[in-house]
Amino acid sequence: MSGSPAVVMRLVASAHSVAEKAGSIVRKVLHSGELGIVEKTGANDLQTLADRLAQQSICASLLRRFPKITIIGEEELPPEEIREDLIENGHSEEILQKTCPAEYSGLKEEELVVWVDPLDGTKEYTEGLLDNVTVLIGIAYGGRAIAGVINQPFYNYQLGAGADLGRTIWGMPGLGAFGFQLQEVPGDRRIVTTTRSHSNKVVTDCVDAMEPHEVIRVGGAGNKIIQLIEGRASAYVFASPGCKKWDTCAPEAILSAVGGKLTDMHGNAYCYHANVKHMNSAGVLATLRNHKYYVNRVPQSVLQALKSD
Repeated sequence: MSGSPAVVMRLVASAHSVAEKAGSIVRKVLHSGELGIVEKTGANDLQTLADRLAQQSICASLLRRFPKITIIGEEELPPEEIREDLIENGHSEEILQKTCPAEYSGLKEEELVVWVDPLDGTKEYTEGLLDNVTVLIGIAYGGRAIAGVINQPFYNYQLGAGADLGRTIWGMPGLGAFGFQLQEVPGDRRIVTTTRSHSNKVVTDCVDAMEPHEVIRVGGAGNKIIQLIEGRASAYVFASPGCKKWDTCAPEAILSAVGGKLTDMHGNAYCYHANVKHMNSAGVLATLRNHKYYVNRVPQSVLQALKSD
């Protein structure tokens, strides 16, 4: 390979190792039995010690190497000295060997915005639904999600004691997505994945309008996107403003890398500039294929309830 790798490739390679470190922190806190749970806005919006330590680890590790990037993390944490054992200095050699898509090869550090959800699916984490839990690191440029890393800290946990836990998925539009086997739901089946704990009439009406053969209710935005790319669901439908940019940036990049699409319920793309509001006010609609079919089926009542940004 001639010359040094592009900045964005070095950032993704670091984010891969940093996400794995965060995943190990999430496992360690669970095994300690001391979750340190606090309610942020209510019983469905929790923060644990794992959220706090994983975010400190991710932000401090990436900023040490890339001091000019902008990082926006889910947890509002007081500035404090970060323990050295939380810092991850490694990177994925395999990612550095990949050729950067030409449109991103000249990007500068200061042009990149990193959206971090250190523990997506916190409620499920506290309830032992560990396959719902992910660590999300999304990278945006010009308001678009251009790279994403998803770590599943408890992947394989159902295999019991001694199982090799965890895996990391990553992707870039124009390059592809890696770390999993791409599969699709058979074309004659519509399987909708939606929220487990944030449902209401608007959410339910929208899911019903898709005329699904099956509905899967699980936690975590990252987890739902993995269901799409692994062929367990055809659409992720969430007609509610509950989701944030750090929930969707990494998943959207990976989904886009395999030809999928993530929009609001009106079919409009979300923007990931550093100064945008964090809430995805008009809901989330994500598909691997046939996005237009699902957008066209969103009821008028839902569109009126969820105004596009």
